[in-house]
Amino acid sequence: MSDHSQIEWTDATWNPIRGCTKVSPGCKHCYAERFSERFRGVPGHPFENGFDLRLVPKALDLPLRWRASRRIFVNSMSDLFHDDIPEDYVARVFAVMRTAAWHQFQVLTKRADRLAALGPRLGIPDNVWIGVSVESADYKWRIDKLRSVPARVRFLSVEPLLGPLGDVALDGVHWVIVGGESGPGARPMSPVWVRAVREQCARGGVPFFFKQWGGVHKARAGRELDGRTWDEMPSAGLPGSAPGGLRVVAS
Repeated sequence: MSDHSQIEWTDATWNPIRGCTKVSPGCKHCYAERFSERFRGVPGHPFENGFDLRLVPKALDLPLRWRASRRIFVNSMSDLFHDDIPEDYVARVFAVMRTAAWHQFQVLTKRADRLAALGPRLGIPDNVWIGVSVESADYKWRIDKLRSVPARVRFLSVEPLLGPLGDVALDGVHWVIVGGESGPGARPMSPVWVRAVREQCARGGVPFFFKQWGGVHKARAGRELDGRTWDEMPSAGLPGSAPGGLRVVAS
C-alpha cells in the first residue's frame, strides 16, 4: 500500500496485516474488502489473495524508514485485534510504534473485547492513539471497553453512522470522528444523528471531526456540516504539545 493517505484525519497508512472478516453491520459495505477483491488472483499484487487475512512481516519496519513525523493509520486494510492475529505479532507491531516515537499512530478496531484483554499487556506508548468503531447505539458497549485501555488518547470512529446513537458517555474519550458510508449501496445518514453527536462533543469539550456525508458520490456530497468543515483534533501527544491534558486544535 502507498504510504500516502486520502483519509481526511490521517497522513499515511501502514498495513503490517492485510485482510479481515465481518463482525458487525458497519462492515457490510467494507471499502477495504471492495478494493482488495478487485485484485484477487493477480500474481504478485499485494492483494493477490483478495481480502483473506494474512500477516505482512516485511512491512513491519516501514514507519522506521519515514523520518518526518506523520499521523499514521495502522491497518487501514485490516484490524490489528482480529482474533486470528497471534498476540506476539500484535506485540511486534506495538514494538515498532514504540520505537518510531516521532510518529503518531492511530489504531482503530471493532474488536473491543480483544483490545480490552490485550491492551494492559501491550504497554501502549503515548504516541499510539487507540480507537473503536461505533456505528449504532447497539455498539456503544465498545466505548466502555475502550475506556479500560491505558492509552493517552482514546477516540471513537462513528463511521458509518447507521442510526441515532442517543446519549454517549464521553468521559475518558479524547476525540470523535463521524462519517457516512460511501460507495455502492451506501446507507444514508441523517444530519440529525450527526448534530446530536457534535453537540455532545461540544458540551464535553471533546474534539469533533466530521469526515464526510458519504453516499455513492462521496466527493459531490462533501464534508461540510452546517456551512463549515469540522476538523478538530486532539493535541496531546503531538510534537510540541504540552504534556498532560488535551486541547482542541481546529484547522
